[in-house]
Amino acid sequence: MPIHDQGYRRYGGSRAATGRGWAVIAAAGIRTFFAKKAFLGLLLVSWFPFFVRAVQIYAAANLPQAAFLAPTPETFRQFLDQQEIFVFFITVYVGAGLIANDRRANALQIYLSKPLTRAEYVFGKLAILMAFLLLITWLPAIVLLMVQIAFAGNFTFFRNNLFLFPAITLFSFVEVVMVSTAMLALSSLSNSSRYVGILYAALIFFSQALYGVLTFVTGGSTIAWVSLPADLTQVGNAIFRLPPRYQTPLLVSLMMIVGLVALSGLILEKRVRGVEVVA
Repeated sequence: MPIHDQGYRRYGGSRAATGRGWAVIAAAGIRTFFAKKAFLGLLLVSWFPFFVRAVQIYAAANLPQAAFLAPTPETFRQFLDQQEIFVFFITVYVGAGLIANDRRANALQIYLSKPLTRAEYVFGKLAILMAFLLLITWLPAIVLLMVQIAFAGNFTFFRNNLFLFPAITLFSFVEVVMVSTAMLALSSLSNSSRYVGILYAALIFFSQALYGVLTFVTGGSTIAWVSLPADLTQVGNAIFRLPPRYQTPLLVSLMMIVGLVALSGLILEKRVRGVEVVA
């Protein structure tokens, strides 16, 4: 029987460029969720408002008696508002376990023992959730804008509202970044994805309930900055050039969103480590 030399051999394969590890994590995570039938069903349901709006635009363009359904910039703002419930469900479904499951399986040590930085790991996980959220916010809104052009047969509406494309893009990314970073930070705080989902729901609904109580006490909406959904609404209306919905200054609402993203980044910096530090 021949004996083969098992000594040192120079690696003969190709080396991936540094800084691309996040893309591998993101691609693997996206494939995992696309393989789940329940999740695909949720995505399909989340596009239902798009089809309703498309029918509305078609009717306005082709039926004289339905002219009152003609789209306006507020139509696209309202559509993104309608998608918020699906943003919530997909954020919980996808995001709750992104880091929590790795912590439960002690996979962080494996990830970070390889030539993979914490920033790449976090960005890879963030990209998974952001991709799905953009799939139900930015993408259908942009396609809806194209549907309007196609059904109208001209670019009149688009030319008269050139700000809509950047407005849809900017608002979608503001919403997705705020939601994704907050969920990822919460996911890094626990080993249980269910507990993380509860924490996220509490963060959203408690801030909204607190705003409701304070509004009742003060008799005005100046205190709306305590509600994260209200902050997002205030910024969204400004982006779409619509009147503010609350009396809270725009700058205050914007600072609350920036502050939440910054706080989430700080939590992730502290919690995503290859070795668990016990005080």
